[in-house]
Amino acid sequence: MATPRYDAIVLGAGAAGLMCAAVAGQRGRRVLLLDHADAVGKKILISGGGRCNFTNIHTGPDRYISANPHFAKSALARYTPADFIALVDAYGIAWHEKTLGQLFCDGSAKQIVAMLCEEAAKAGVDLRCGQAVGPVDHGDDGFRVGFGDQMFTAPSLVIATGGPSIPKMGATGLAYDLARQFGLKVVEPRPALVPLTLGGDDVLFRELSGVATPVEARAGNAAFREAALFTHRGLSGPAILQVSSYWRHGEPVAIDFLPDAASGWLAEAKRARPRTSLAAALAAALPDRLAQVLAERLALPGELGALTDRKLADAEARLARWTFHPNGTEGFAKAEVTVGGISTANLSSQTMMAKSVPGLYAVGEAVDVTGWLGGYNFQWAWASGHAAGQAL
Repeated sequence: MATPRYDAIVLGAGAAGLMCAAVAGQRGRRVLLLDHADAVGKKILISGGGRCNFTNIHTGPDRYISANPHFAKSALARYTPADFIALVDAYGIAWHEKTLGQLFCDGSAKQIVAMLCEEAAKAGVDLRCGQAVGPVDHGDDGFRVGFGDQMFTAPSLVIATGGPSIPKMGATGLAYDLARQFGLKVVEPRPALVPLTLGGDDVLFRELSGVATPVEARAGNAAFREAALFTHRGLSGPAILQVSSYWRHGEPVAIDFLPDAASGWLAEAKRARPRTSLAAALAAALPDRLAQVLAERLALPGELGALTDRKLADAEARLARWTFHPNGTEGFAKAEVTVGGISTANLSSQTMMAKSVPGLYAVGEAVDVTGWLGGYNFQWAWASGHAAGQAL
């Protein structure tokens, strides 16, 4: 039996793969889209609490982590949040902006998946799911891909299988295996947008499980002002997830528990309410349980009026840069995305094609481009998928 031949085979029917296949199909290419999962877009469906934080209006290359911080500029400039919003609007999908430029569906993430599937269907994309991706090789007739008990060929192959984050959704390291097979380098992948775990002296803070408060969290040179959440294993919440992408084992994470407090606020509190305790002063701005634990760790008992301004200034300084020493993360199982991936040094920023393997492309999370929390990774998926789709 003759091996079915296509113009392009896209591996992975997630955000980037669906976009790439649809764009290429709309340009008249005969596209085969394959996914080992039994349904498409599984990570889209769980994103944003089921409402899909599908882009961020503040998207820019400075919101991405990569060994080459300039790589994402081209694709992001050529397919913007406004372009994706126009597509969403064309399908009549209602949406709203939450904090920090994050856009969500009013209804369900299912609407985004249905929209992408419709775009692919209108473009004549041949979508097949639910079987294992078998051997992939490259010969005189182009790329050969096994899927179930069938074999397909095409002159172009797109790796859109994502990274290993959230394996229960079917995530694997296939993208890296394929990259190495074809001689492409892989920047060491690690969990990103992931809760941090605490041990040692910090383990006492796990007793605050469920307590959340606005903070400024810092790791390395990165700082984010959003909520932090104490968990039974350590630290989470948007601010912690953000800095986790920059955190490295052995490094501290610093938290400013009162980022809006003016310098000298404790001395002012002492003069206004000399008989109040430090815990009570902190509880005016922080959750009671957190205020109590911080006051105990600062070890300044008694009334504020009995404490010197110098001691209060020292307490302020510590509260502004409270240092935690995470002993790890909750790993790929809880990571929303992956830092690292197929090296951008091997790819064209214009087309996403491998420089050394004509016809081989990589898009989305498989590539060493990782966005901040808040819709940035979806925008990279749309933009990189669009760039490759235009080049196929």
